[in-house]
Amino acid sequence: MPILSLNGAEIYYEDSAPEQANLPPEQQKPVMLFAHGLLWGAHLYDKQVEYFKPGYRCIAFDFRGQGKSEITKSGYDMDSLADDAIALLETLQIKKCHFVGLSMGGYVAQRVALKRPDLLQSLILLDTAAEAESPEKKAGYEKLLKAIHWLGVKRISKKVMPIMFGDTFLNDKSRKQEYKTWLEHLKRNDKKGAARATIGVIERDEVLSRLPEITLPTLIVVGDEDKPTPYEEAQKMHFAISGSKLAVIKHSGHSTPVEQPEQLNEVISTFLTQVTA
Repeated sequence: MPILSLNGAEIYYEDSAPEQANLPPEQQKPVMLFAHGLLWGAHLYDKQVEYFKPGYRCIAFDFRGQGKSEITKSGYDMDSLADDAIALLETLQIKKCHFVGLSMGGYVAQRVALKRPDLLQSLILLDTAAEAESPEKKAGYEKLLKAIHWLGVKRISKKVMPIMFGDTFLNDKSRKQEYKTWLEHLKRNDKKGAARATIGVIERDEVLSRLPEITLPTLIVVGDEDKPTPYEEAQKMHFAISGSKLAVIKHSGHSTPVEQPEQLNEVISTFLTQVTA
């Protein structure tokens, strides 16, 4: 199992083409780095990796406390997670990458872009935001934290699904097996890791005021059924980052890579073609 020791944590990652590291730079594929959302893992992007790996070296990783990465006592604030992502790129000797981040992964991606723009070729922000958590949503997350503490993730996972997915996905009987698969993924979260990661998300600082500093080619994507980070949040980032592109994915909630993979892959592919043209 590929594990790297980064900033005091054992971090799990998946690499579609590790042999690329041994090739001369001019023969290497461009790199895409995928950062998942809260309570998920590298598996969130399975359909993107499958689609892009013929032309890209796709690397997906699990944040500390989630998936197969180590549950540490600290290091869950967004800046520390950004430092983990930077350390991952440096340890793998990745000079440039297209950074794809969803929700929590998007909070981290924005901070990486602000801290180390030299490491990024482009920024792709999915179903995410740049502001601090609103008091209303913070109160909801605090209730979730209490429920995780007393009941564990398994007992509350069905109540989390309508937050993570849009109504189209949830009501599609032909996707019932997919629903069960992702419900099982949620249930596997460790109680301590999930709680610490959630605290890191709800206590994050805003970075919206700093986004005009980002000059990288940027794509912002939002599902039209996204409840946690709706269109208005995407629009704020779009207005703040000069030259950024904004795309709306139809019939998708907060988990666009799963709910509408074909639409998302096409949007990202078009953007990457423009970036590298």
